[in-house]
Amino acid sequence: MISVEADASDGLPGFSMVGYLSSEVREAQDRVRTALKNSGYRLPPKKITVNLAPADIRKSGSGFDLPIAVAVMASYGYLPAEALQGVFLAGELGLDGCIHGIHGVLGMVMEAKRAGCTSCIVPCANMREGSVIRGITVYGAGHLRDVAAHVKSEGKLPAGFAEAEERFAKERSGAVPDFADIRGQHMAKRAAEIAAAGMHNLLLSGPPGAGKTMIASRIPGILPPLTLEEALEVSQIHSVAGTLPEEGILVQRPFRMPHHTISSVALAGGGSVPKPGEISLAHRGVLYLDELPEFQKDTLEVLRQPLEAGEIRISRASGQYVFPARFMLVASRNPCRCGYYPDRRRCRCSEPEIRRYLHKISRPLLDRIDLHVEVQQIPYEDLVQGGGEECTEQIRARVLRAREMQDKRYRGSMLRFNAELTAADLKLYCPIGAAEEERMKQVYEKKHLTARTYHRLLKVARTIADLEESETIEMRHLDEAVLYRPAELLM
Repeated sequence: MISVEADASDGLPGFSMVGYLSSEVREAQDRVRTALKNSGYRLPPKKITVNLAPADIRKSGSGFDLPIAVAVMASYGYLPAEALQGVFLAGELGLDGCIHGIHGVLGMVMEAKRAGCTSCIVPCANMREGSVIRGITVYGAGHLRDVAAHVKSEGKLPAGFAEAEERFAKERSGAVPDFADIRGQHMAKRAAEIAAAGMHNLLLSGPPGAGKTMIASRIPGILPPLTLEEALEVSQIHSVAGTLPEEGILVQRPFRMPHHTISSVALAGGGSVPKPGEISLAHRGVLYLDELPEFQKDTLEVLRQPLEAGEIRISRASGQYVFPARFMLVASRNPCRCGYYPDRRRCRCSEPEIRRYLHKISRPLLDRIDLHVEVQQIPYEDLVQGGGEECTEQIRARVLRAREMQDKRYRGSMLRFNAELTAADLKLYCPIGAAEEERMKQVYEKKHLTARTYHRLLKVARTIADLEESETIEMRHLDEAVLYRPAELLM
């Protein structure tokens, strides 16, 4: 929260602003002076000082225009200062006094409520977004004169109504792509179901045209619906990034699909004042990376920390920024550059070329992906058969039952789903019997597993057991989990 205060006193006329300001905030003095003049407010020559406190936090963005203008008007006596107590203001001013929309209003209103403000005045373009928050009145302003009339009780700004639950329930029931459209690929669809049930990361490998992207695009449809709490959390991120829909709240889980030419900054977030990147925009949803080896290696390595910690930290001279990044990574790749290996009738890639292509993805990153599935070319019979495939609703029903078991198991803890389990949590939530432990010992020693791979196998087995509504992890669950670790990682 930034407090804006202004003083107009006798002395050499001037307009100075202090408080560790960026260039766009310093430019506000010219916008404010002109907007006040064109709104009919004359400013006699005085020494105007505007302070934005606290002074040790760098201020950026154009949202300070409106509070600066109102503070200056109060210092000249045009507005009663006592009427501004407990009022939060944000908005960009045009030279004619009109108030333009800004980014990040949802998070601002939430912070204003926590700080004890009783009302907020924001641009009309952001009123619907801000009114999602209950417990605080949000007014929409289109012009500086309207704000002045409202503060002086000479007029009333329109107020938004907190209808988040109604809006959320209405918009959530949208059409989603159906798994019934995908012919064959039963193992890949089973892996997608396991991934959705436990929020595990998934890698699909196979030739072009086999259905990898179709499977990935349908995964959000089998994930549990966003809760209102999650929707507000995700909407704050998209509000800052300027990608929030007109409804003012996200009702579907995010599905982000950046192109392989994306930079590491665009993926992780950044800038002089960091903004969330694709990793954070996929929070509580799916981040799909198509043609994984085509991404720059440095860009892919950015994924390591958020895949483990569920957040990404960006350090700048102005401070350290932490963005949430708890997402499901779904990726796809071809077996070689041309895409047809090991079919030597069509693949002309040499063995060194194939190894070089696949090794663009580092072992530490592959270790963080729980499920690896080979997607084969679809046989003609499967392609032309009519019906018989499970639809999204049937798969989602099983996923929801598995999530209900996880909700019950982790009630009272910070955990939400199996993929979040730590090594210490595995002892408590994933106990296995003597026979199963002996089986895991054989796999660990024979296949030279890493500790991370071993833990991820147990977490996947826990999810497979949940899909069968089994309280204990049995041998068949472990065996199926091992199937989703490819030979190149198990050797």
